[in-house]
Amino acid sequence: MLINRYTHPEMGQLWREGYEYERWLEVELAVAEVMAERGEIPSQALSEIRSKAKVNPERIAEIEKVVRHDLIAFLQGVVEEIGEAGKYLHLGLTSSDVKDTGLSLVLRDAGQLLLKDLRELREALAQRAVESKATVMVGRTHGIHAEPLTFGLKLALWMAEIDRQIERLAAAVESIGVGKISGAVGTYANVSPEVEEAVCAKLGLKPALVSNQILQRDRHAHYVTALALLGSTLEKMATEIRNLQRTDILEVEEPFAEGQKGSSAMPHKRNPIACEQIAGMSRLLRGNALAAMENVALWHERDMTHSSVERVILPDSSILLDHMLRQMTRVIKGLRIRSDQMMENLLKTYGLTSSQRVLLALVDKGCMREEAYQWVQQAAFAAWDNRRDFREVIQENPRVMELLTAEEINALFDWSYHLKHIDDIFKRLGLGN
Repeated sequence: MLINRYTHPEMGQLWREGYEYERWLEVELAVAEVMAERGEIPSQALSEIRSKAKVNPERIAEIEKVVRHDLIAFLQGVVEEIGEAGKYLHLGLTSSDVKDTGLSLVLRDAGQLLLKDLRELREALAQRAVESKATVMVGRTHGIHAEPLTFGLKLALWMAEIDRQIERLAAAVESIGVGKISGAVGTYANVSPEVEEAVCAKLGLKPALVSNQILQRDRHAHYVTALALLGSTLEKMATEIRNLQRTDILEVEEPFAEGQKGSSAMPHKRNPIACEQIAGMSRLLRGNALAAMENVALWHERDMTHSSVERVILPDSSILLDHMLRQMTRVIKGLRIRSDQMMENLLKTYGLTSSQRVLLALVDKGCMREEAYQWVQQAAFAAWDNRRDFREVIQENPRVMELLTAEEINALFDWSYHLKHIDDIFKRLGLGN
């Protein structure tokens, strides 16, 4: 289980040693309470159970060494605390009624924490997007300069993706927020569906419409793959920041704390380690997602091949993503945006970012597109290879000058043309004034 110094206390609490026992007991008590309400067990027994029931992880571990069954060890340890009334605990249930329902409680709560993290990241992105809405930079496709955009638009794009991820994660949390109290193979042979419905209502879960011995693992796969997909979005953001922080680009820099060191050998280094960490961890999330999908197909009404896998992938994925989200939020909030370097980089291609405008202007004047494309491409390559201003080179073509005046050509190099709809995009995203 991945609980270490990077684990946030709120998320770590859900996966600490012994916490699952507390959730199992919560399920057992809810069942006993419903049965007492229905007259199926004595109310006095319920009072005794509620007052005496507690978990002792050390004692449960001792028992499990002998019985080699975690739920039986848990029950035996709890019944030792309760005494005679303990015989009314776990009536008609199978282990997975308790374990799977308890696990749903943990995953629901973990998912809610992740949704909280996501919304905080979304807010940070929205704030920085608005701040840098007019910060002009060059766009890059295939790693090559394309046309101007703004850094705020890049952040707004990420924010919109986070909005979609919030929807996906919320759907996964809803899917996992179910319980089952249906017995050994899901037939309610010893406990009625009405008991299940009442127990789930007390726990804030929905009853599964149908189950066998377990809740079906497509639900858990939905949850873990949602976390993996979210991790891919974070990796996308981290990779872009890492690229933009490269020395030869240097348009942004992730936060670098006072006293922080970048390299044991080279004191000048300020490395994008947070984003590198996020990119690396996303690989673990994707691996765990594959394991979760492998868990869906089990033998008949249930086998145990999923159990050992889930003991690793569910806590690890939840804890990893919680850390990644908090890290990315910190990075976005403290991101150094170097607008001067963005402008310097934009100027490096001698005005080539306006090539499409020149092409369209020639077509608008009646030139055939293929011919206009050839003229513009030849001028662009000449400008780049000879390190000359593209605006000057294009005007050396007499056929171009027959169609366009110098004033018209100069107007084609106005960057504001490319940015005239930025406000419209921000309004569409709810970021307008």
